[in-house]
Amino acid sequence: MTNWAGNITFRAAAVERPASVEEVRGLVTRGEKVRVLGSGHSFNRIADSPGALISLDALPPEIEIDSGSSTVRVAASVRYGELGRRLHEKGYALPNLASLPHISVAGSVATGTHGSGDGNGGLATSVRAIEMVTAGGDLVTLSRDADGDRFAGAVVALGALGVVVALTLDVVPSFEVRQRVYEGLPAEVLDDRFDAVMSAAYSVSLFTDWRTSRINQVWVKERVAAADLAGVRHGGEPDGFFGATPADGPRHPVPGMSAVHCTAQMGVPGPWFERLPHFRPDFTPSSGEELQAEYMVPRRHAVEAFHALDRIRDRIAPVLQISEIRTIAADDLWLSPSQGRDTVAFHFTWIKDTSAVTPVLTAIEECLAPFGARPHWGKLFTLPADVLRTRYERLDDFAALARHYDPRGVFANEFVERYVFGRA
Repeated sequence: MTNWAGNITFRAAAVERPASVEEVRGLVTRGEKVRVLGSGHSFNRIADSPGALISLDALPPEIEIDSGSSTVRVAASVRYGELGRRLHEKGYALPNLASLPHISVAGSVATGTHGSGDGNGGLATSVRAIEMVTAGGDLVTLSRDADGDRFAGAVVALGALGVVVALTLDVVPSFEVRQRVYEGLPAEVLDDRFDAVMSAAYSVSLFTDWRTSRINQVWVKERVAAADLAGVRHGGEPDGFFGATPADGPRHPVPGMSAVHCTAQMGVPGPWFERLPHFRPDFTPSSGEELQAEYMVPRRHAVEAFHALDRIRDRIAPVLQISEIRTIAADDLWLSPSQGRDTVAFHFTWIKDTSAVTPVLTAIEECLAPFGARPHWGKLFTLPADVLRTRYERLDDFAALARHYDPRGVFANEFVERYVFGRA
């Protein structure tokens, strides 16, 4: 059994598919090592297990909206594409979404996955409560209101505290978004106007192949006020965007690929869940023929980090499909890559050649080292554990939290042992 990308073959002796929380509790108390497998969109061994893998896809896909508290409770089996449609039908929305709606809510939260936008935190910042089965088989609920600091440690938890079976998320009133794509942004614009570019809309993404002095594409996602909808229903492109020109048709982020799998562009308004992701939930955006890495840098170093990467473009470009630059608001979640700092994220979609990509990852990590870059927990990186551990000031506190909920190490695997506990 492999992950979505096919670069990881899981070592687990068995894959269990419990159909109820009680079955989850039974599996955990057997005394074996267990890990939870979400939608399989991680690119490293974070989900691997020397014992059993638990897939929660067979759990009832419960989605319970509470309009009184403006929350939604979702089972761990639910994915964002399904959740978005259900919320919109009832007049609600999540503040943000990742580029792929196919990923599971629980897995995305656990690894600190994010969307884009100066005012938008990572997906985990919407979590108000967590329900998880701990190593002793207990069903424990932690909430933002009741558990404070401990809750902040338990949200982005890398699967190390227990089996998350449900999450409660904050919701907001539903809204519409229009998306426009621009091409050929002069890279020098970022030197003096990076903040203006990235704050120009609700969400802004820069796509570059690191081959020229221009940003290939800029994806601009604007919230549309209800009063404006009648006048802009059929779109219409402005003249330009900081020197970039409007695309003359729909685009895929990767040059040469069909845009059929991408969300609607050309300024046509649509529901938030059909515009905030880059890809449509009813299509598979690729066949998994790619590898991914991502590094989060303090926002204040965005331009310096961009130039540092540009200096090694001859190393990056030959093994790259496309790179995306986004911004994320700071949060207080202990293991969130945006903990304590507004963040710029440099994402890389690579060709599927691990041996060719790995030395380039090391080169990127070296050039971003002065900025304290934090790698995405679920993507590829080569950063040594002793270095990565210095970049999370609450990591020792998290290790203590893991020992509290999992004293027997039921949920610990090689990844957790190395990066959480600092053991080889």
